[in-house]
Amino acid sequence: MVLIVDDIRANIIALKKTLELHNIDVDSAESGEEALKKILKTDYCLIIMDVQMPGLDGFEVVKILSGNKRTKDIPVIFLSALNTEKKYIFKGYETGAVEYITKPVDSDLLILKVKTFIKIYEQQNELKAIKDLLSKEIKIRKEAQDNLEIKIAERTKELVHKNEELELRNHELQQFSWVVSHDLNEPIRKIQIFIKIIKDLYLKADDKAIDYVDRTIKSAERMQTLITDLLAYSRLSAQVKPERTDLNVVLQEVLGDFDYLIERKNAIIKTNELPTIDSIPSQMRQVFQNLIGNALKFSGHEGKPAIEITSEIILEKSIESPTSPEGNFCRIMVKDNGIGFDEIYLDRIFIIFQSLNDRQTYEGTGIGLAIAKKIIEKHNGLITAKSKPGEGASFIIVLPLKYELK
Repeated sequence: MVLIVDDIRANIIALKKTLELHNIDVDSAESGEEALKKILKTDYCLIIMDVQMPGLDGFEVVKILSGNKRTKDIPVIFLSALNTEKKYIFKGYETGAVEYITKPVDSDLLILKVKTFIKIYEQQNELKAIKDLLSKEIKIRKEAQDNLEIKIAERTKELVHKNEELELRNHELQQFSWVVSHDLNEPIRKIQIFIKIIKDLYLKADDKAIDYVDRTIKSAERMQTLITDLLAYSRLSAQVKPERTDLNVVLQEVLGDFDYLIERKNAIIKTNELPTIDSIPSQMRQVFQNLIGNALKFSGHEGKPAIEITSEIILEKSIESPTSPEGNFCRIMVKDNGIGFDEIYLDRIFIIFQSLNDRQTYEGTGIGLAIAKKIIEKHNGLITAKSKPGEGASFIIVLPLKYELK
């Protein structure tokens, strides 16, 4: 949680709304004294502090925090419209602040800095937690030196038990998947059939009723798609042995599935030679299906959609790796000329149920790219994207040519 400290309430409200738009939890205090009381009771990952305040000013508050063992590591950003001279900025850093920003503030830059300091603070806490765990582990090992064999036997027994339990859970999950596939899809299928019968037999003259029925049918179709996507996502945890896969064959199968949509949108598809790699063919098919499907879906309303699928052999497992005919990895790019997106939302597009666009305009479940990311990671690969609003998007995949167990 981020704490905003400012004696002007309007400033707090404006900044709070900006941060909350980016899903950042916010608390506030209207004086230095109130801030200190809150900091002693609540753990904050970042403090955004006004400098000039009645009573305790920002410098004094930060100085107090720096002298306290519990609060000295909380990052503080000073935000000031009045104290903009170098001597105040130097003083801010001397008291222990990590940043000193003068107004007017570039909100995008501020958000990036806030997210960065939050991430650093979280990483520091993780390192502390790891350090504590390591200290405890060392202590346990020292105490257990005399009966190490017994401890190992107990741990082995526990791991065997956990493994058996995990296998049972995986089996139950597989059974649940089949239940989802049949027991949830079947009622929806019947709803669709009966509603279509009602529409065809009894509602031919009632335009308003037909409109309601069409909406119901579309809702049922969306629910069916959501169930199918969730089922596909859950099945990715199953262990399947990779095999030699010609990605050209997989790609042509996917393009064949999209024949009707490609023809209807007059889409232009360009491809070059793709490699043969160790993979799970059905999962790679799903990756291409999601990426090409998105390229067709988000093509906008002006001009012909243009989609280009290219590949090159690269030296190492890196998005920016140089090309090399001797490399052990391939880089595949799916590029389109669609509506694109702002790259500040790059992490969000690969999270399940996240969608950057209006689902009334562009239908979807928000699962496709999450599935693609999980599949690529299961293949020891990388996936990212580059884009600008209105200038299309390029999805970049890096995969090993030969599969190796992690």
